[in-house]
Formats: sequence, C-alpha cells, structure tokens
Amino acid sequence: MSSRSIEEDIRRIEEEIRRTPYNKATSHHIGRLKARLARLRENKLRAAAGRSTGRGAGFDVKRSGDATVAMVGCPSAGKSTLLNHLTRASAEVAAYDFTTLRVIPGTLHYKGTHIQILDVPGLIPGAAAGRGRGKEVISALRNADLILIILDIVRDAVKQYEILVRELYNAGIRINSRPPRVSIRKRAQSRGGITIERGTGVREGHEGDGLDDSFIRAVLSEYRIHNAEVIIMEPLTPDEFIDAVAGNRKYLDALTVINKLDLAEPSMVDHLRRRYPDAIFISAERDINLELLKERIYNALGFIQVYMKPQGGAPDMHNPLVLRKESTIADVCAAIHRDFVDKFRYAQVWGRSARYGGQRVGLSHVLADGDIVSIVVRR
Repeated sequence: MSSRSIEEDIRRIEEEIRRTPYNKATSHHIGRLKARLARLRENKLRAAAGRSTGRGAGFDVKRSGDATVAMVGCPSAGKSTLLNHLTRASAEVAAYDFTTLRVIPGTLHYKGTHIQILDVPGLIPGAAAGRGRGKEVISALRNADLILIILDIVRDAVKQYEILVRELYNAGIRINSRPPRVSIRKRAQSRGGITIERGTGVREGHEGDGLDDSFIRAVLSEYRIHNAEVIIMEPLTPDEFIDAVAGNRKYLDALTVINKLDLAEPSMVDHLRRRYPDAIFISAERDINLELLKERIYNALGFIQVYMKPQGGAPDMHNPLVLRKESTIADVCAAIHRDFVDKFRYAQVWGRSARYGGQRVGLSHVLADGDIVSIVVRR
C-alpha cells in the first residue's frame, strides 16, 4: 500500500470515528476503527523508516553518562542555545529555522551526575510520518530517559505544545503516563476464544465508564488475536487498551520548558503559568532559571546517591555512587566491576533501606538515597 493510500485511509477512518457516537450499540464498530487506525499509523511509520534508510547521518548517537535527556521543540525554539548553556557543546545557533540538522550531544555535570543532553532537529507537523527528518528525530527520542518539551514563548507556545504532543503521540510515545495495567495472554492452542476478566472496581461499560466487551473483542480481532485471556486490572480508556494490545508504545516522563522569558509580556507569562503550572520558565540566552531547570531534570530522572564503605573502614562521604531509583545491590556491583556480581557473597547496608544498621542483604535488595553500602566478595 502506498503512503498516499495509507494517508487517505487514515483521514477517512478519523472522520468516521468523529461522526460516530460511542455507545453500547457502536462500541464494536468503533473498536475496529480505532484498532485499524492504530495499525495504519504503524504502517505509515514503517514506510517512513524505509524511505529514510541511509539518510540518517548524525542521528546514531551512542548513549553515555548516567541518563539521556532529549530536547524536542519546533524549529527555532532555542534548543541549541539551551544545549550550549547547559553543557560544553557547540551547537550552531542562528536566527532561522532548521539550524540543527543532526543530533548534537552534550553532557550536563550536576550533583555528581553526567547527564547526556541531545539537541535534535525541530519537529514539524507530520514529523511522526517522516516529514522534516521526523522519523530519525522520533527514533532518538524513543531512546531517551526524559524528554524536554521546549516552547518558544513569543511564537504561540500553546500551538507548539499541541503540535509536539500530537506528533509524539502519533509516533507511539506516551508522555507522563504509565503502561496500562492489562494482561493479554495468547493461548497456546488455537482454541478457547476470548475470555475477559476484570479486577476489583473495574466494570464493563462505555462512554468513559469502562471498556465494553464488544469493543475489546473487535480490537483483538483487528490485531488477529482470536484466542486469549484478557485481564483488566484498572479502568482503561479505549485508546489505552489499544496501546496495550499494540505493545510497542514508549512511556517517557517529560518536562515542559518555556524559553525566551526575557522577551515575553507579563500577561503572556501569567497566561502560560496558569495553563502549564508545572512548566519551567527560562531564558537560555540570558541564563534565567537554568539552575532551576537542572534541578528539575535531576529530580525527574530519579537519581539516588549511595556511599561506599570498605570492610573495616570509614565510608567515603565525598564521592557518592550515582544510581537511578529502584537500583539494587546488583546494580552497585555492576557499577564497580563486572566481576563483583559473580564473586558476590553479601552486602551490608546502613540507611533508609535497611531495617537496622549494617543489615546483611543480597543482590536484589533495593537501595534508598543516602544509603551506605559495603560489598563483600569471594577472594
């Protein structure tokens, strides 16, 4: 199927969904339409990927440091200037669109961490389908740990935000949300049909009250799943269920960063603060609120610091080991040396994750910020 034919089918199905009210009688039909729309968008992405093969020079950036943060914005939002001020990168800066034509990495050093920051080409409408090297940009974003949505306060920040979030969504990136709690187990034998179970507090319904069984079966059928056990553990929207069936969505935290604060009228700033209460307002050019931005990035990435203590010695409180939240003793061992996991005997922990000071723990013990750790290995 050609890209033009796919685009026409997408528009036709979107229009039919808009015209059709969602209720008990139409849920099966809408389920098929929504699932078909999701699959068409996936086909469109694959087609764009095929067209971009061999033209992605500068987009293959190796991950480095303790985490990777990707900046996404419309052209001329000030990402390159921000990268230069946060890191020692030398991204080209100019007063015209599409200055950045490749991914430019830099490293932010903050509170003992080394955070890789990526400046990627600006996103434009249709980027998820490959326009403006959008496919390569989306690929770089999917490999990040955190996204910064960079908005230009003097160029209709609201419209920019809508464009960026829509393009991320159409590319299968879900920001500031988590995977839906639903289990879909295909049966080993091609029989048994579809069985649907719901957890406590989850009921069958429609119009936002829950997922209709007919809708569920229609979506599964569109994805050629005819024999499976479905367990829904929380109330879901139709789109969330389709995401679970597709199984290829990327869930990422994102911070909204509104740039060029120094050029904005106070009334516009007040309006945007009300609309985006969690946004960070900065001026990359004037170094306004960049320390606040660094702190928000650090907190969003969920870093913890643990302090190593040699057996019989005092802990080193000046050179913490930087890890991500939910890290375990196994992660500490891997960070020290790859042999430590194989030679591990036990660890002792002092701090919030320990029941008492010096508790003996194994590789699976989850650490907390500020813990002191001593590793004992076989000689």
